[in-house]
Amino acid sequence: MANVPADLRYTKEHEWAKLEGDKARVGITAFAQEQLGDVVFVELPKVGAKVSAMKTFGVVESVKAVSDLFAPLTGEVVEINAELPKKPEVVNADPYGKGWMIVVKLANPKEWETLMSAADYEKLVAAAGH
Repeated sequence: MANVPADLRYTKEHEWAKLEGDKARVGITAFAQEQLGDVVFVELPKVGAKVSAMKTFGVVESVKAVSDLFAPLTGEVVEINAELPKKPEVVNADPYGKGWMIVVKLANPKEWETLMSAADYEKLVAAAGH
C-alpha cells in the first residue's frame, strides 16, 4: 500500500490537503506519482489565483501522461512551490513534503469535512486494484 499519512485529507483524484490554520497545503499523493511515473513538468497557478474545489488548478506531466491537478478546496492561492517548475522530480521523491504544490487560503473551512480521511482514501486505492 502506498504511503497515506493519517493527518492529511484526500480527494478521489489523488490530491492531498494538509490543514494549516485557515490555509491548506496541497499536493498529489504517493499513489498518484507512482501511477504517473517520472514527473518531468509541473504547471502551477500564480499567487492570487482563485481555485475552486474539484476544478483544475494546474497540470503535471510525466513520461507516461499529462494529468490535470484538481483543487481539493476553494480559496485563493497564497503560495506556490517555486522549486517544482525547475525540479519537477521532487514530486516523485517527496510527494508529501518538498513536493507540495500550492497553499490555499480557504474560502469555506467547512469544505475540509468533505474530503476523504486516510482510511477512506486507502479503501479507494485498494478498490482500484492496487
